[in-house]
Amino acid sequence: MNKGRVVSITGAVVDIEFERGHLPEIFNAVKIEATLEGGRSVDLTLEVSNHLGDNLVRCIAMSSTDGLIRGIEAVDLGRPITVPVGSATLGRVFNVLGEPIDNAGAVVSEVNNPIHREAPAYDELSTQAEMLETGIKVIDLLAPYQKGGKIGLFGGAGVGKTVAIQELSTTSLKNTAVSPYLLV
Repeated sequence: MNKGRVVSITGAVVDIEFERGHLPEIFNAVKIEATLEGGRSVDLTLEVSNHLGDNLVRCIAMSSTDGLIRGIEAVDLGRPITVPVGSATLGRVFNVLGEPIDNAGAVVSEVNNPIHREAPAYDELSTQAEMLETGIKVIDLLAPYQKGGKIGLFGGAGVGKTVAIQELSTTSLKNTAVSPYLLV
């Protein structure tokens, strides 16, 4: 087990020192679990973003660093952060660690994928253009969205951009044919 110590904390950026020659890989998950003085507990997952040299890595915290102190032990998990994928995740809402936050119970998924992966090869992509049915008649008629594409929503102040996005989000959560991650 590869262990290190927290050296510096600046907001969500945490620098951790590991033993010489045992730096974790970029994108590896680092876990900090400890009970501090006064009964405060720290349970934090970080992701390695840079190798700084001198046995230091710079990590990004995936939640609040409140209560974190220098010198606390950190453990390299030896793998990246993974999230569940597949049909069990449809219609569910997750945090960045792949934990459900919609109070609908645990997710039973056979496959977990890293949050950083290679894009699919071109021969795996569909060449057929499919339209995304949002369930909002005005959008589907006047400005249909293509599945897998990117769109922009431009307009002046007070014309309803936020309302349109909220309605897309609400509609997509009600209709399982539309991914709830449409706007993420």
